[in-house]
Amino acid sequence: MSNASLSPLPSADRTDVAARLRDALLGASFTADGLLELLGAPAYAALSRGETVPALRATRGDTPLELLVRLFLLRGAVPRARLAGVLPVDDCLEGGWLVPRDGRLAATADVRPYGGPGGEDWYIVSDLGCAVGGAGGVGIREKGVVLGVGGASTTLAGLTVRTPVASALDLGAGSGIQALHASAHARRVTATDVNPRALHITALTLALSGARPAELREGSLFEPVGEETYGLIVSNPPFVISPGARLTYRDGGMAGDELCRSLVREAGRHLDEGGFAHFLANWEHVEGEEWTDRLRSWVPAGCDAWIVQREVQDVTQYAELWLRDAGDHRGDESAYRERYDAWLDEFEARGVRAVGFGWITLRRTPAAVPSVLVEEWPHPVEQPLGETVRAHFDRLDHLRAHDDAALLESSFTLAAEVVQEQVGLPGAEDPEHVVLRQNRGMRRAARVDTVTAGFAGVCDGTMSAGRILDAIAQLLGEDPVALRDRTPARIRLLVEQGFLEPA
Repeated sequence: MSNASLSPLPSADRTDVAARLRDALLGASFTADGLLELLGAPAYAALSRGETVPALRATRGDTPLELLVRLFLLRGAVPRARLAGVLPVDDCLEGGWLVPRDGRLAATADVRPYGGPGGEDWYIVSDLGCAVGGAGGVGIREKGVVLGVGGASTTLAGLTVRTPVASALDLGAGSGIQALHASAHARRVTATDVNPRALHITALTLALSGARPAELREGSLFEPVGEETYGLIVSNPPFVISPGARLTYRDGGMAGDELCRSLVREAGRHLDEGGFAHFLANWEHVEGEEWTDRLRSWVPAGCDAWIVQREVQDVTQYAELWLRDAGDHRGDESAYRERYDAWLDEFEARGVRAVGFGWITLRRTPAAVPSVLVEEWPHPVEQPLGETVRAHFDRLDHLRAHDDAALLESSFTLAAEVVQEQVGLPGAEDPEHVVLRQNRGMRRAARVDTVTAGFAGVCDGTMSAGRILDAIAQLLGEDPVALRDRTPARIRLLVEQGFLEPA
């Protein structure tokens, strides 16, 4: 399919118009906070799900903010006279942000307020009716359509380590949300996409948000950047495993999970030393193969990796999810069944029984033996997780640099907001088991014995691990040498999982 039925986009070259439009939007409180105050929490949340009826009911008046909501978010046409005191109308018409429609003015793109992590007032541009990305049943079937911000986009933005870098790469930029985040802490941002319309919209998102322009390059995977390296690579790629590339924003066009594998494998040689790469991905669970082994084989040489599987769907659930995303369930029933069959045929041919979804983080390392952690964690976490991710790799460095003897000479502190839970029968002298639970970050829970729980509780950074174990051995009447010998492995696990932090 072509882009012929998609709306013409505003000019990406008229940054002066974008700047004046931005000033007008801010002046009318067309911001994330302004929308929440106008619409109320239920209507605001419904709008983020792509449901417009509550917002329509809340914007029946003619205040500047109500007019802008109807114009840019609800696809309504507004009389020019009412917009004259709100927007630079002539500039917006000249720059292509507005077009005449039946004697009124209509927007050519969806413009959605988005709050940055530092309180910035940003705007995400997308195709009309496509502001909510992901599997939300948008039903837009044009191949080059560009979606806005969905759950996947915000998840990836929250996962990303936000340390200052010289250069950042947003691979598969889409609406430009990742490039926008990167612009706040990278001196240079490069954005790539196979879809030229997406690059155009990325430029609009950056301009309307008052961010520096990015270098825009068209092409697939790392082809547009040659041998360049970056301090940060981030990608929400078209990871959907489908029998064909019907929709550019979601279908990679390679067999199975090959696109995600290729992306991860190639990323290593494009990372600066110490640089991070963050990806969202889907991967196949193949009959007779451990999914964890499959993902370990993706990790490039010279990189530490932390891979978290957040969800698994059987092949029928997976096919139905993305058929609905394309709106196929609303069309001809026989065509729907034919496409459903094609998905299941594709999976059956490769022995795929389920599909996993999750996060992949790489960090370039000079270590002789990189660390590769692949785990399943479907439980709630606290976003943003970027600082949690950075701290995870810092702790790996500490563990790698300390053998057991050095570990016992180190001091540790109990991480913030870790609590201890004891489980047992009422009235019992001793608990059946003790659980340490995090209330921040990954929100992990670890079952420990009483010695390990006591050790963790004493860790305040003032005593070495060995001295704490000697005191526990004396208290329990145990052999201190034996306790020192058997405890370092438990300490390493608590450090790796974030319950203990090197002092």
